Amino acid sequence: MTHNPIRPWRNIERRKSRQIMVGSVPVGGDAPISVQTMTNTDSSDVKATLAQIIAAYDVGADIVRVSTPDKSSTQALREIVRESPVPIVADIHFHYKRAIEAAEAGAACLRINPGNIGSASRVRDVIKAARDHGCSIRIGVNAGSLEKHLLDKYAEPCPAAMVESGLDHIKLLQDNDFHEFKISVKASDVFLAAAAYQQLAEATDAPIHLGITEAGGFVAGAVKSAVGMGNLLWAGIGDTIRVSLSADPVEEVRVGYEILKSLGLRTRGVQIISCPSCARQGFDVIKTVETLEDRLSHIKTPMSLSIIGCVVNGPGEALMTDIGFTGGGAGSGMIYLAGKQSHKQSNAEMVNHIVELVEKRAAELEAAAAKADP
Repeated sequence: MTHNPIRPWRNIERRKSRQIMVGSVPVGGDAPISVQTMTNTDSSDVKATLAQIIAAYDVGADIVRVSTPDKSSTQALREIVRESPVPIVADIHFHYKRAIEAAEAGAACLRINPGNIGSASRVRDVIKAARDHGCSIRIGVNAGSLEKHLLDKYAEPCPAAMVESGLDHIKLLQDNDFHEFKISVKASDVFLAAAAYQQLAEATDAPIHLGITEAGGFVAGAVKSAVGMGNLLWAGIGDTIRVSLSADPVEEVRVGYEILKSLGLRTRGVQIISCPSCARQGFDVIKTVETLEDRLSHIKTPMSLSIIGCVVNGPGEALMTDIGFTGGGAGSGMIYLAGKQSHKQSNAEMVNHIVELVEKRAAELEAAAAKADP
């Protein structure tokens, strides 16, 4: 759980789940909630796919999924897995043989969709391949591809149908003495997905992969994902997440981290607290924040930075951040360090100065962490 004895209203009691391994990344139990994305390159293009994986890793991706729709992509997967800095999940639809080939190629996890993978015997073949090659499995239920008998039974995709699909396939894995699995019940409808996940969380102790599927473009998809997944994460549900956007996978990772950071579930890099700006601003807040986000994107050490245009809320926000800048007048503002006024700084040199301060503070924090854990 997140534990804040001073501000108990910030506490989140995480659902107790089993822990599995996706390659070197633990998922479930008391492990940090991992952030995933998925490549959108031609998977048979090793160079392009690896470039996208590395870019996602650089902004914090813990796990990356790669689609393997044909034999050429599973053949390329061997080199991708070998060169990837993060565990690779092979995304399987329709062709169960691709799952077997992906396991043989070294995938850390196989994502199979119960609604289109085929018969129970084919799933058993996938389970054997996963066991033989040390893979975990994600059961990926999707409202858009439920099994026909469940659609006949329930008339439409609904939470009960999605959970029943997932539990049927959990039973199949368990009947084959396979327990290294996680599960998702995704839908593009926020209400449907949230209700399905709530029911699923009560029905199994398996690790849960959260996502609002096919959420849309960058802005709309980020909002839908934050509403749907944020609600569930706040309730303690979710062990690994993927934000699905019609956008660069790097943006999926960034949005995923921001969702977790907003709930205090993960920390990474500089969290900028900034005002929307108004006529009182003593400098161009929006342009400054955009520039600082870019200039500080390389910082991985968690810290907070407040950028406030005027003295209405600026001093108060600065009290609660590691570094702060509040706009004043006559072309300068006030720098705050550890919540206390430190010195004035000209607007013209503000950005360069703040970057220097953040980099210095990051180095101090990293040195202290290294000393505490040699």
